[in-house]
Amino acid sequence: MKTIQLIEKENISNLTFSKTDVIFDPDKQKKRMSDLYRSQTLGNLLQTKVKITFETADHQTYQVETTVWAVGDSFVALKGGKYLPIRSIIQVD
Repeated sequence: MKTIQLIEKENISNLTFSKTDVIFDPDKQKKRMSDLYRSQTLGNLLQTKVKITFETADHQTYQVETTVWAVGDSFVALKGGKYLPIRSIIQVD
């Protein structure tokens, strides 16, 4: 099992992300989007933080606890003006 490193959202911009999706199963990709939209609602209405687990281009796994402000087609906007590619997200809790 991979080690998950905790990271502050301010340090996400220092990471490099792969061009391929970390989730290959279309049903799991749909669940990820559903979870992201739910986290966006929680973030906008209640300023609730979620834990996002994601993978970088060098196959390191990270987790950030943050508020999701917006979900786009390819990226999520996090509090503080940071962005995370959806294709790199493994899980949203």
